[in-house]
Amino acid sequence: MEKIPSFTINHLALKRGIYVSRIDCTESGDYITTFDIRMKEPNREPAVSQSALHTIEHLAATFLRNHPTWKDRIVYWGPMGCCTGNYLLVKGKLTSADVLPLIIETFQFISTFEGDIPGATPRDCGNYLLNNLPMARWEAKKYLKEVLLIATEENLNYPD
Repeated sequence: MEKIPSFTINHLALKRGIYVSRIDCTESGDYITTFDIRMKEPNREPAVSQSALHTIEHLAATFLRNHPTWKDRIVYWGPMGCCTGNYLLVKGKLTSADVLPLIIETFQFISTFEGDIPGATPRDCGNYLLNNLPMARWEAKKYLKEVLLIATEENLNYPD
């Protein structure tokens, strides 16, 4: 089998940031851009805990699908299996710079969220007990401060 493109990225050189993972064109001619929302440097720092990542998923997906400008373009938000970040799929042919303000807004929302985690009930979620709001907030603040608010080209384009 051919190696899929996401496994050809040099994870040893990958920094935290927002990257265009791929751009697909549907049969009807619509574009969908997949973003790699990388919160941790792979293999060089601890991954996000599953409980914090699950909470980030619930909060980000809810925020994005309710965003006044972007909600109709959001296709999917979900965690990476390696627990170093998330994938965001958006309608359109976009760049990392195009969504940087949206991702900043999303992580600001997560970093200050208080109250019940949306969808974290036995009826609404397959593993509702696997949540950790304090750690999700901590991870969001860290990502905001150390990456998103000071992002450079290095954080917006995959390394060679």
